[in-house]
Amino acid sequence: MIEASAARADNVVDALEQHLVHEVPPLRLQRARREFLTQGFVKTGFLAPYDVKKLVAEESESLISRHAVRRDSTFEATGGTPRRMHNVRRAEIAEYGRILPRLYSSPGLREALGVVAGEDVLECPYAPEQFVITELTQSGDTHGWHWDDYSFALVWVVDCPPVEQGGFVQCVPRTEWDKENPQLNRHFVSQPIQSVELRPGDLYFLRSDTTLHRVYPVTGGRRLIVNMGYAARRDLAKSMSHETMDALWADPADGRPTAYAPAVRDTASRGTEQESSQWRPTSCGGTSQSPGSSSTT
Repeated sequence: MIEASAARADNVVDALEQHLVHEVPPLRLQRARREFLTQGFVKTGFLAPYDVKKLVAEESESLISRHAVRRDSTFEATGGTPRRMHNVRRAEIAEYGRILPRLYSSPGLREALGVVAGEDVLECPYAPEQFVITELTQSGDTHGWHWDDYSFALVWVVDCPPVEQGGFVQCVPRTEWDKENPQLNRHFVSQPIQSVELRPGDLYFLRSDTTLHRVYPVTGGRRLIVNMGYAARRDLAKSMSHETMDALWADPADGRPTAYAPAVRDTASRGTEQESSQWRPTSCGGTSQSPGSSSTT
């Protein structure tokens, strides 16, 4: 266990990197790599120990309770798909968080992700896409069909409703984003849609620029995640436009349209910070157990 008095960012990174060296066998990474290269998506809960996940959850709960902004908009560049959520931007996480920024920059984590990806995984050169928190609480909340600008995303699932209430993601691998003509329906009939159930404590790694993906609309419960975006070397040479991300993560004080508004927190739907300190991943499915047990995610 990480002692509470020593639970500073450096200790958390040390715990993660020691886990990756001593508890994650190379064959596990190779199996994940085969699935990732085939499907564009792989669950990777085995990358982080229970204690690290718990501290990620606690910091995420604290940040979402203090700095959330409500978003409700659609984006033509992804076929008019909706974004309905609360979020916390990278700027607020970097200013008020300690654990999440340090975990994002962990060399050991990026090295492990590089094994899964089959190539170098680099910090995203566009800071607003490095790490964000999103929360879905209202019926119909969703992060609709989209691609990302950069190649990779690592998602930490802090809270998630059961699959019956929308606790899953959907992906269409091997697709390309034409921002002028996204043709979502053409992709849906050309490639199978993969649906993956998620539970609190899961992580998943996504080839996010060539995998069309969405969070299924929730009808109950709550989904809270941390998204960490990473780049491939080829991304560094691309000419990128960030209009979709700039709009989605806009500062509500900068005069943008009314789709951006300070969040009115519904503490009944999201739980309190005190409750989050007792965070435990669900026991069903073996996604992330307490110390001493093995993860099958």
